[in-house]
Amino acid sequence: MFSGRGFNEVNIGDRFDHSMTLTETHIVLGAGLFGDFNPLHVNQPFAEESRYAGRIAHGYLTSNVMAAQLGMIFHGTAIAYLEHSCRFTSPVRAGDTLTTCWIVSRKDTKTRHEGGIVSLSGSCTNQEGIQVADADAKMLVRNNE
Repeated sequence: MFSGRGFNEVNIGDRFDHSMTLTETHIVLGAGLFGDFNPLHVNQPFAEESRYAGRIAHGYLTSNVMAAQLGMIFHGTAIAYLEHSCRFTSPVRAGDTLTTCWIVSRKDTKTRHEGGIVSLSGSCTNQEGIQVADADAKMLVRNNE
């Protein structure tokens, strides 16, 4: 079975990129799953009258697109996702292709866990190159042998 990168296999400055298209289905399922039916997300006539001139995705969907990539980078080696801080800088809409870039910014060895904490800085842009979010994260990751 595939195993992600271990603490001992990443270095400060390593970069990880991933792209995916956020769909209408993501927004509808997100609204239902989390019970967030804010009209900016689910009511086109209302949203058209807003400053966004149309429906936008929930911020947590953008945040999750970013966080999910870390789950895959450290698949099987992550012990815990310790922290995630995200700032939203532009709206995201159904059909936007989001590209996330994470860069390892720090490593702190934790011998008790046979690995350590990997700190990362991330950014997310849409298909037009507009930054829609930036984030910081910390993962507790074991070494790969």
